[in-house]
Amino acid sequence: MELGISGKRALVCASSKGLGRGCAEALAEAGVDLVLNARGAEALEATAEAIRARHGVAVTTVAADITDEAGRARVLEVAGDLDILVTNAGGPPPGLWSDWGREDFIKALDANMLTPIALMTAILPGMIDRGWGRVVNITSQSVKAPIPQLGLSNAARTGLTGYVAGTARQVAGKGVTINNLLPGSHDTDRAVALERGVAKAQDVSMEEARKIRCSSIPSGRYGTIEEFGATCAFLCSQHAGFIVGQNILLDGGQTNATI
Repeated sequence: MELGISGKRALVCASSKGLGRGCAEALAEAGVDLVLNARGAEALEATAEAIRARHGVAVTTVAADITDEAGRARVLEVAGDLDILVTNAGGPPPGLWSDWGREDFIKALDANMLTPIALMTAILPGMIDRGWGRVVNITSQSVKAPIPQLGLSNAARTGLTGYVAGTARQVAGKGVTINNLLPGSHDTDRAVALERGVAKAQDVSMEEARKIRCSSIPSGRYGTIEEFGATCAFLCSQHAGFIVGQNILLDGGQTNATI
């Protein structure tokens, strides 16, 4: 399918690997020029070079912590006018409710709620002025069905979801859409970290931990970054202008809900 976004310009956060890279690759395949951000310069440059070589689009890199105010300002300065924004940041660590204090919650809110809000606040006015824009926030399946050991993520990402619900409807009439992608278990470094927690808690091997985690997914496997990226690219396309303020699960059926 021709997505109709060739020549557009996108900022994809945390895009040197994992779900962010999957989104960047899919947008590049559609002809979108990219501004890629991640903390690690080496991995970021390697990803950028691979995308340039494969898709022939312009790729600019900014190695910075997007959750830090100074880092975010640097990214926005380099990014300039944007047609597409994909927000993304690593999730906070798992644990028990009794493990976390105020500072843990503040850190989670900064990374997974306030950072995407700050990016939207900075970028939406330009999209509105030009009469077109797409924002996709990578959140989590936990906003549909909370995951007990991910209380920090549950709280921060649900807060972002509430913000998007109202804001998306305020800007839709200006040609700008905002939607959220809710990943379940995908084959990324995050999955490995969670497997490590299962292995430790249940005293099993990493291979067994993966089997345990996959057993709860009706599709019987983790998702891939390629299929996640393809969904992101569609939401950024000319065909998705009537999709507004939605929370789209990509979880292999793991969230057991009718609606």
